[in-house]
Amino acid sequence: MLPLSLYGRLSQPAGLMVDTGGMPTRVVLADDDVLLREGLASLLDASGLEVVGQAGDGVELLALVRATRPDLAIVDIRMPPRQTNEGLNAARVIRDELPETAIIVLSAHVEVDEAMELLAGGERLGYLLKSRITDVAHFIETVERIAAGASVVDPSLVQELVKARRRRDPLDALSPREREVLALMAEGGSNAGIARRLFVSEGTVEKHVRSILTKLDLPESETDHRRVLAVLRFLEAR
Repeated sequence: MLPLSLYGRLSQPAGLMVDTGGMPTRVVLADDDVLLREGLASLLDASGLEVVGQAGDGVELLALVRATRPDLAIVDIRMPPRQTNEGLNAARVIRDELPETAIIVLSAHVEVDEAMELLAGGERLGYLLKSRITDVAHFIETVERIAAGASVVDPSLVQELVKARRRRDPLDALSPREREVLALMAEGGSNAGIARRLFVSEGTVEKHVRSILTKLDLPESETDHRRVLAVLRFLEAR
């Protein structure tokens, strides 16, 4: 059985399951490791998701996604022919052409710049390290959350971001309470969850979040997920 684990969450969707009109979530898998790919396909099928296709390289993946238009694509970051970032490049194309398709990038290594670029692109995105995938139930929950609208990042990437300190702290404009709220957002807290942690009303938390987004100069956008971008700025500045 494929070993898997739960990762840190950047955003909280309203529910776990993507709305597919009562049909199972349709998934495309891309990995040149056939045994891993088949094991993952079996695990997803057994968990109620529908694997509609498998690919062994980026070109095959793009053709498959364009033909099947899946709800979710799970992509290895390094695939033939060069074994560099072919999967990540394919993920960018998928996001541009089919923005409603959720994407999970699997990697054997932390690729900070590439992951940051991908995660800043909006909702339904995940970056998971293969070596840290150790719990099946948590992995399936993570897959469902991403398909439903969450953005998920492996804690190892967070650690790398913590090391990359900026000369100027973009969080200087935030009040102590706003920093506290943003830190809890980075831990994956919803507004309701943060309110319980701080013993305040959910409306108060919503006001803090709006203020944080304004002070961090994150205007409303049709393409970028502002809550995710705020958390990424928090992590970069630590």
